[in-house]
Amino acid sequence: MITKEMNYKIIALLQEWDPFKIGEEEYENEIEDVLQAVYDHHHPSDLAKRIQAIYQYSYNQWIPLQDCTKISYKLLAVKMEAYV
Repeated sequence: MITKEMNYKIIALLQEWDPFKIGEEEYENEIEDVLQAVYDHHHPSDLAKRIQAIYQYSYNQWIPLQDCTKISYKLLAVKMEAYV
């Protein structure tokens, strides 16, 4: 079941991630988009590609897919935990 707690955990993970080292508070729009992507995607590589595209669109900077894949596994683990 999707809960507020799950959303808070996902948001905290994404804030902590800070892929461009510009400060946790600077990614509000991207975090919102990634949160939606977590609901839409169930496979880590699909989610990773979406995360990469979201941040690249906003910052015109590329994040290595490997980095996006690492965070996607963490995000999907939180999602799966909510369904157990």
